[in-house]
Amino acid sequence: MLTSRDQLLTSHDEFRRLAHAHSQYAQRLDALTQKRYLSEDEKMEEVRLKKLKLRLKDQMESIEREHRLHYGVNVA
Repeated sequence: MLTSRDQLLTSHDEFRRLAHAHSQYAQRLDALTQKRYLSEDEKMEEVRLKKLKLRLKDQMESIEREHRLHYGVNVA
């Protein structure tokens, strides 16, 4: 049985796009945190990516809330 999040990933294009972008930002942040020292540009990129990632997470949570309200299900 699919969770609501899985259902959204398979059936909701915008949610899937947001999740993919969130994953890409997370991977880039991981690469930056592996470095011992960051240049000024990398530090600015890190801050920018964290903000973008948080914005995407908020948008995904909003879609999940709407899905829960519409279908009356819990999102795992």
